[in-house]
Amino acid sequence: MRTTRTAAGAAAALLLLAACSGGNQAPAAPASTTEAASATAAAADGELETVTVGVMPIVDTAGIRLGIEEGIFAEHGLQLELTESGQGGAATIPGVVSGQFQFGFSNTPALLAAHSQGLELPIVAPAASSTGVAGEDTAAIVVPADSDIDAAAVLAGRTVAVNTLRSIGDSTVRETVEKDGGDPDAVQFVEIAFPDMLGALAKGQVDAAWVVEPFATIAQQQGNRVLASNYVETDPDLLIAAYFTSAELIESDPELVERFTAALTEAQAFAEANPDRVRAVLGTYMTLEPAIAESLVLPRFKDTTARDDVEFLAEFAHRQGITDTKVDVGSLLP
Repeated sequence: MRTTRTAAGAAAALLLLAACSGGNQAPAAPASTTEAASATAAAADGELETVTVGVMPIVDTAGIRLGIEEGIFAEHGLQLELTESGQGGAATIPGVVSGQFQFGFSNTPALLAAHSQGLELPIVAPAASSTGVAGEDTAAIVVPADSDIDAAAVLAGRTVAVNTLRSIGDSTVRETVEKDGGDPDAVQFVEIAFPDMLGALAKGQVDAAWVVEPFATIAQQQGNRVLASNYVETDPDLLIAAYFTSAELIESDPELVERFTAALTEAQAFAEANPDRVRAVLGTYMTLEPAIAESLVLPRFKDTTARDDVEFLAEFAHRQGITDTKVDVGSLLP
């Protein structure tokens, strides 16, 4: 069941969205679509409980799509209604706060920013994590092949395209530059939607671009080179994104949250064990050439949220100025 949030909470969420959301993160289907597994179609007689989830049309959400396709959620008595957003990671937060969605998907720094503003949105399951392999990760800083930038530290004083500011992109780029001995405060970030970044890079409008899959693979196929894998440099086990809900829903309908979490855990495990199925499902919700789907780097689809990973994120967000104080990790984990 949905719960009613306060006007103050919704206002805080809208402020967060303004600060953290950005342009489109991947080629996508129309902005709002409803998906249901074929396995659940026959059970549309009311036996399944409809659950609303705000997601994004990006590689990181392949796990939940496979959970629907494989009938995993139906086995737990759930029929998911996914609403797509092409905006940045904070875009689903206002939807959960207002009650539009019961669950949402977001990058983890945006969730930490929400908690720092007093919004209680606990993580219920991980979505995507770094591969931990430099040069073979799901995100990268890329530069033109003939660029004189040969190290992350050299980005100081240069322009770098990111999809949104004060989020996972610019914060991990800053971390990478600092670890390489450069001045992160000297990096000049420019907000550009992912689909437009490579064009801006080719025209010399920016010196480098931070891209996620499938744009990282497309960038390399166009002749650009990977300067650094900023997720890996930040933390090889970086929890990139997660699914969350509201503290109100956990209190009012804990059984629903438990069933959703259990089903999503199974879906994530299935995705991790079946990369070919992940690649196949991408084309069902993204406009993606099959050759790109076959060659892009997949994130790790972990099925449990490690407290250590969230502790690192809390320290990282505070260090990078995403939050004014270190967020209490206990409030992030139900």
